[in-house]
Amino acid sequence: MIFDHLANPPFNLDGDGIAWVKARFASLSGEDRLPQLFNLVLFGSDPNEVERLKAFRPGSITRFGGADAASERALIASLNIDLPTPLLVSADLEGSRLALSGAAEMPNPLGLAALDDVEATAEVSRIMAQEARAAGINWSFTPVLDINAVFRSPIVATRGFGSDVAVIERHAITQMEVFQKNGIASAVKHWPGEGFDDRDQHLLTTINPLGMEEWENTFGRLYRRAIEAGALSVMAGHIALPSFVRLITPEAGIEAFRPASISRLLNVELLRKRLGFNGLIVSDATPMAGLGSWSKRSEHLPELISSGCDVILFSDNCDADLSYLKAALSDGRLREERVDEALIRQLGLKAALGLHRPQQLTTVETERNKAYADAVSRRIPTLVKDVDSTLPLDPKKHRRVLVFSGDIVVPFWPGPQQFVLPDFLKDHGFEVTIHTPQMAVDTKDFDLLLYLLGDETLLTRGRIFLDWLKLTGNFGNAMWRGWHDVPTVMISFGYPYLLYDAPRVPTYINAYSTTETMQRAVVDALLGNVPWNRNSPVDPFCGLGDAGF
Repeated sequence: MIFDHLANPPFNLDGDGIAWVKARFASLSGEDRLPQLFNLVLFGSDPNEVERLKAFRPGSITRFGGADAASERALIASLNIDLPTPLLVSADLEGSRLALSGAAEMPNPLGLAALDDVEATAEVSRIMAQEARAAGINWSFTPVLDINAVFRSPIVATRGFGSDVAVIERHAITQMEVFQKNGIASAVKHWPGEGFDDRDQHLLTTINPLGMEEWENTFGRLYRRAIEAGALSVMAGHIALPSFVRLITPEAGIEAFRPASISRLLNVELLRKRLGFNGLIVSDATPMAGLGSWSKRSEHLPELISSGCDVILFSDNCDADLSYLKAALSDGRLREERVDEALIRQLGLKAALGLHRPQQLTTVETERNKAYADAVSRRIPTLVKDVDSTLPLDPKKHRRVLVFSGDIVVPFWPGPQQFVLPDFLKDHGFEVTIHTPQMAVDTKDFDLLLYLLGDETLLTRGRIFLDWLKLTGNFGNAMWRGWHDVPTVMISFGYPYLLYDAPRVPTYINAYSTTETMQRAVVDALLGNVPWNRNSPVDPFCGLGDAGF
């Protein structure tokens, strides 16, 4: 076996680290080898689920629904006792609602891009890493290197650092470096680049339409910079890059649209050989239709490994999936040598994180972290326009407030959540009425109309838009616009492009995150207690000539 590459970036292992990798690799039994290729989700702490996972013996897990940090560490330690190698424990450390349970409510990437303060991004990332390490997490599927080039994209939106490549580079690389300095391996994503297709790879294979010259100036620049800065891993998305495939095979036909996750040309030829990436490649979630719409699972699961991925992300039936790999080894579609390469890179990442040594307890500065989250959040809400000079709000002038609420919609949550912002307004002396579908609105009864929208980046939803019918409750009300009679403010706590559906709303604010911390920050800005941010990380007017008026 070849282990010498582990001494090179990004692993940079010393002699002891390489020796540990060799010993652990040699100790893996025939039955342990293939299960190590899987990253399985472990929800909660149900004993039956824990035992099921132990019986399968994966090399890594993703945690959802964990308890307090001490309980999380104890659970992971108990798993490691019974497993052949210490676990990589992954999460999406993105801030806002995609954060650890009980952690400080940090802004999401788009909010940080709006602030455009690299020192703030570094400190937010340091705190997230500190809290994650305390809970036993050592691998994050972030930062996102995608470019929010087409505003209708529901999958980039608030998860990325905006539409400007230079801004993305500054903040994403800073986050990656801070994470890895603090013991959290980064998986930059989504290779080979998302954001120029306005569809969602959870639902279909998306396409990066760029020619290779433009790709090199955008995604090529970002991934080369991440590799140069020491990215330990890359997540291969279910995204096609036909221009590169046709560069190699001009008559590629449908193969030009093969997802990167199962494309040897994109993972090995482009990422490893041409960009020089020596780290670990993890697939994006394999239950996604971006992969499943391409071929049968029994076909593409072995292809993930044979095409260059070192980790298979998620499984709805791990025993069936294991049988697919075994069958592919038997008939030659998957080679033992490729499995060896994947296992060695996994072990190399574990050694690079120091998992072969006793782990030091990370202390979480809970109160300090929450205070910082509050302070940085106050600098982010972005006033896009206020053409009627409605702001700041005054409980004397705008006392009677009618709120139209779209509720907060979060991936993985069973139902919508309510905004707390109306309660914050009540605390400041406003009389707040929540609109209901049955309500007959007389504008003489109100001093302010307030629209609250809470769609952050969503998964498995083809579009995010301002649904007037849902917001107002019936056909007639959906067509009514009251801002000619009553001062009106619209606030998006997520998707920053709602002016596309309401270009003439007189006052519009983007706040990017739906957390209570951000809602409180917005109220302070509405009242004039803190200044508004005026920097937009994307074009909130969506290219519309009338939306700025």
